[in-house]
Amino acid sequence: MADRRVTVGEMADAIMEGLLEYAELATDVMKDCVKKTGNTVKKETQAGAPVKTGRYKKSWAVKRQKETSNTLEVVVHSKNRYQLTHLLEKGHAKRGGGRVKAILHIAPAEEKGIRELEEGIKRGLSK
Repeated sequence: MADRRVTVGEMADAIMEGLLEYAELATDVMKDCVKKTGNTVKKETQAGAPVKTGRYKKSWAVKRQKETSNTLEVVVHSKNRYQLTHLLEKGHAKRGGGRVKAILHIAPAEEKGIRELEEGIKRGLSK
């Protein structure tokens, strides 16, 4: 918004114009950060995923869940090996007794994604 003189009667319109401009900027920054963070979480999850055949590691993808003019939701998920995610992340019981040790690969990526999203939004809005 350019510096301009307004009368008292026009002040409400000028303030509203500035707020709408800021809201549009904030929405753009937020959507960009969500897209970047989704890709980062996918890459981090793949990097920490266990590799037996490599199919589980390659199955991770980012999908746009919902997008409106003000919001964007993305989901990082395993496309065709989703049945394994909980078993590998939390560990599970073996048939003959005993347990399989948990391989944490989703939770650390999620935590890093949350930090990156918060920092990206703060950085984008402070410009």
